[in-house]
Order: sequence, then structure tokens, then C-alpha cells
Amino acid sequence: MNLEDRIQTFVKLGDFFKQFTTSKIEKIEESENNTLFFDAFKMQIERAYESNGWFTKENVLKAIESWANALTYDNLTTWTSNYTFNTKPKTVALILAGNIPLVGFHDFLSVLISGHKVIAKLSTNDKYFLPLIAKFLEYENTYFKDKITFTDKSLTQFDAVIATGSNNTARYFEFYFKNKPNIIRKNRNSIAILTGNETKEDLELLGEDIFQYFGLGCRSVSKIFVPKNYNFDLLFNALYKYKNIIAYKKYENNYDYNKAIYLMSQFKFLENGFFMLKEDVNYGSPIATLFYEYYTSLEDLQRKLALEKDQIQCVVSNLKELNSVYFGQTQHPKLWDYADDINTLDFLLTI
Repeated sequence: MNLEDRIQTFVKLGDFFKQFTTSKIEKIEESENNTLFFDAFKMQIERAYESNGWFTKENVLKAIESWANALTYDNLTTWTSNYTFNTKPKTVALILAGNIPLVGFHDFLSVLISGHKVIAKLSTNDKYFLPLIAKFLEYENTYFKDKITFTDKSLTQFDAVIATGSNNTARYFEFYFKNKPNIIRKNRNSIAILTGNETKEDLELLGEDIFQYFGLGCRSVSKIFVPKNYNFDLLFNALYKYKNIIAYKKYENNYDYNKAIYLMSQFKFLENGFFMLKEDVNYGSPIATLFYEYYTSLEDLQRKLALEKDQIQCVVSNLKELNSVYFGQTQHPKLWDYADDINTLDFLLTI
């Protein structure tokens, strides 16, 4: 099958996803194919929280909606236009995370769009959606029938691997897969750089970057850098619209637990009843906490971030001199926005 055929199949998947939005779930097309998969997806969306309490219906729909917007013909052709897809098909092993819904889909898509085969080891936290998507692809195009395998056993018979995990599991992956071409992903977090000149709308949009998926994604903002004497009331006032997040029990439990730890440890922090601000040099903040750190000049901050770039997934700001993402956009990456800034297609087309 040529690249154009593969693109067209994923465009159909994107069109199918358009039936599942945060505003409504509605069957657009009446057909045997759509009925078969529409009902299966709808049921899994409704039941996702049963296997992962963080996978609320709203968050699952946000993930699907984001991929529906990404899987267009224009996006897919723009993404692939600078590459030559004539490599000999290989088998690529994927070890996938499960922190947010469909977090491993980009790797899955990249392998298949490259013409390779997938053997995937799913996270127990997100083990139902990719097999459903695989069935959809196989039904739409028989080419994919022998291209996708899922396993819960030890990985064998593969040519390359893309593995995502924590810093601890990465050390294991690096040793275990040292003789195979690999991409090994570690912990990363996203940050925002504020100047004090942001509008209320900017800061409200920043709330999407902080609170979407409960802050569990590597593209979730877990830390902000602010100038000395920054007025945190500006931030608290703008983020108040997200106050209802505390109504979700798992989030509330984490908020109460982390607040108790801070109090018992006599840490200084600011809080507003549903999230906390704590001064901290680290990047990865606990759920319901946003770390902050002061900077004296943007030049000094840029030098610091350059030295610590391996800990940072993306940067949010409205500063034109920075290579940054605008407020509210961290959870809507383009197909060419690669995790850890490692070009997955380059890797897959040279193995």
C-alpha cells in the first residue's frame, strides 16, 4: 500500500472521531461500519473510568476531539510531505504510557504511516482504545490486518523500539534495548513563563494547560516562572473558573493529601480551595499543585532552561523571542510536534 492510501485511511478515522465531541456524541453516518464501531466506542467512552479513575468522560472526549482535529488530509500530507516513504517494512515495538487517554496514539500512527508493523505493549491504564482503533483501521483497509499486534508478554521479534516510561524505567529500557534502534522517553514536564503583562484571557487559557487531564500529561503545565514581585492574585482570579475540578473525588483526595504534607512539613504555599502554589526548583509538581520560581531577567532564565531542556516538554508564553506554545494550546499539538523534541518519523524512516 502506498502512502496516499494510508493517509486516506487515517483521514477516515479522523472523520469517525468527529462524532465524539465534548458538546455531544452523535452518529453522523448511518452505515454498518459506522454502527459497528460507533456503538463500541460510545460504550468504551462511557466505561473508561471503570478501568482508570482519571479517565473521565470529558477527558476521553477531549482526547478524541483533539485527534479528530489533527487527522485531516491537510495535516497528514503536510506532516509527511518532506519524507520519502520507500523503506523496507520493519516491526517496531511500542511500550506505551497510560497517563492520559490515547497518549500513545502518535507513536502508533507514526509507525503505521511509515509503512512499518506495530507490536504494542499497552499500559494497563489505557488498554482499550487502541485495540478498538486497530479494528477500525483493519475494517476500513485490509492492508492493516497483519500490521498491528498487541501483547502483554515479553517483546520478541522486533527491529526497533519506542518506549515511554519514568526515569527509573528508562534506565531499564536503555539496558534491555541497547542493541536495538530505540527512542527511550523519560519524565518531562511543561512550564509557563509569565511577565505580569498577560491578560485575564491569557491566564484563563493557561488554566486549560494546567488542569486538563488533571495535570497528568507531560504537556500539562506543572510549573510557572514569574518575575520578582509578581501579583499572584491575577493568576488566582483568572483560574477561579476551574474551581469545580475539586468536585472530582480523586482530585480532591490528592489536594487534601498534598496540602496536609505541606502543612506538616511547614512548607510555605498559597492556596485557593482547589489548587496550591508552591515555590520549588523542581519541574514535576504533584496533582493539585503548581510550582513556581522567580526569575530576574529573561536572558538568565533562557540560559537556565537551555541547561535543563531535557526536563522540559514544552514552554508556554506570549513572548515572541521564545520558541513557545501559546496559552491554552499545550494539549493540542500538531502532528509534527514531537515528544521530547525527537523526530519520530526521521527515526522510523532510517531504521
